[in-house]
Amino acid sequence: MRHLFGLSPADFAMQPVGVQLQLVPGAVGSVWDALTGGTQITDLTDLNNAPITSVTADNTTAQVSFYGPDGVSSLYVDFGFGIRFLLTATDLGPTIDAKLDLAGGTLIGDLTLHGDPTSDLMAATKGYVDDAASAVSLLSGGTVTGDLAVTGRLTAGGYALPVVMPTGRRPAYRKATWSQQFQTGHGWTVGGAGTASSNANDTTDFVRGTQAIRVTTAANGVQSQVRKLAGSAMDLTGKLIRLIFKVDDVTHLNRLEFLIGTSTFTNFYRWTVHTHSATNPNYVQTGEWVTVHLNWADVTASGGTYSVSSSGVPSVRSGFTDMQVNCYDDGTGAVTYHLQAVELVPDTTETFPNGVITISFDDSYASVYDLARPKMDALGFSGTMFNIAEAIGSSAVYLNTTQMRSMQDFSGWEMDGHAYGTAAHAARYTTMTEQQVADDFRKLRSWMVQNGFTSEHFAYPGGQFGKTTDGVPVDQIAARYFTSARSIISENVESFPAAMPYRLKAVTGINDGASIGGVTVASLTATGGKLDRCLNNGDWLNLCLHKIVTGSPADSTEISQTGFNTLMDAINSRGIPVVTVSEAMRYYS
Repeated sequence: MRHLFGLSPADFAMQPVGVQLQLVPGAVGSVWDALTGGTQITDLTDLNNAPITSVTADNTTAQVSFYGPDGVSSLYVDFGFGIRFLLTATDLGPTIDAKLDLAGGTLIGDLTLHGDPTSDLMAATKGYVDDAASAVSLLSGGTVTGDLAVTGRLTAGGYALPVVMPTGRRPAYRKATWSQQFQTGHGWTVGGAGTASSNANDTTDFVRGTQAIRVTTAANGVQSQVRKLAGSAMDLTGKLIRLIFKVDDVTHLNRLEFLIGTSTFTNFYRWTVHTHSATNPNYVQTGEWVTVHLNWADVTASGGTYSVSSSGVPSVRSGFTDMQVNCYDDGTGAVTYHLQAVELVPDTTETFPNGVITISFDDSYASVYDLARPKMDALGFSGTMFNIAEAIGSSAVYLNTTQMRSMQDFSGWEMDGHAYGTAAHAARYTTMTEQQVADDFRKLRSWMVQNGFTSEHFAYPGGQFGKTTDGVPVDQIAARYFTSARSIISENVESFPAAMPYRLKAVTGINDGASIGGVTVASLTATGGKLDRCLNNGDWLNLCLHKIVTGSPADSTEISQTGFNTLMDAINSRGIPVVTVSEAMRYYS
């Protein structure tokens, strides 16, 4: 049987001494008979007179060919430095494809072994190269000198190591100015024709204190409620509402609402906390405790003496005595929800009295450099670009690194991550395994840093941060590599601080086309639209765009240059400041 070993030290002398191969000074290779307890074979006759048939070398590569022993099912081939190959009967076939790179003395390079990974001998022996995972194991530790290329994940203590760690500059958790955490004696009641059962003092599932409220709906599509009436009058000027809750299974969830008012809600404001979608990304996921911030800009309805002006300003912000959380199932199945806290937190007006806007672009289109950047430069606006690494420089449609550096270094733009692979971006992370998602994140962060783009923020492909195919939440994986991650959920605008930094909200599909869906420039800039509400109520409005076109947009991912300029002028005329994602994060880091 012929065995081939491809060896690539930069320069060495190879001299056959018995079956010992002198690779580099101090590194003696030898063949060991695994069947005789690892006894070193020192004489060629022990290998049925299998001679070394040829040695070739050109100072960069060497090929050693010899015939293996008959009747021997397993061999160790020891190349020194505590490195052994274990060759089983399956290995002892026509060829062995193995490359040992000894450049730098102790560097182990590429290695491919073909063998039987179920071999009892292989499983029982330690300190050899295990071809089952094409991985390298040293007998007793070791030092890598020179470059080390790792295919797959590098782990320590059982945990995969990211190539680049985030700094952890995420928004600080804001302390509440008023808090109801539903501990003993909270005084809130459960009711409504949509309630089947409840426990107002549930000690089995909670994230604060020792209990929370648990309610199960009646599967009839009717309102289930948790409320407190006739409390002390409260002033919500300069405040936002923070809710902490969980839905056990969102399959039959329709929507969640929050109300404040007086006189058993004769006068009221109502917010839509969450409307569940069967097709779009959802902020509320099955079995997860979530935090939601409700800004004054998000009020969806009013009644009694309360009203919202044409420019989106509520008529009253104080004197509230009643609070209520509503849950509606879809009428075909019950929903169990848990309420942990209702709190008041200082809102964005504390830092930005006129609100604040982030203008972001997904997918690395070169048209942003050509058509959007000049307008934004003229107004002093810096944008945030979420990039797909493999797309960069792949064609004239996409940005190249020179353009990216110009935007970053001379216009103050932020270069963030959207995906490493174009295939990963197209597939969405929720169709991939945890390891595949982590690999894409790791390569993306490494690519960004190596190319001089050190920002630590991310936008999910398709806005999807659900679970991987093996059940790991994608936003938890993102937290290993990035400081924040943005979705495309826009039922509520974002705030300072962000309620959940790895589920940042944004308005997407912005365009000025006819009958192509999405959010129109006209609706954003109209009286009482999102720009006015941002200005008059104070919030963090994330605008997500994609491609700029010179003609008419063909779908909701495109906006014409004229429409884009109109939107930028509308922001500028209102005096709303524009910041990048990282700039926004700095205010509460």
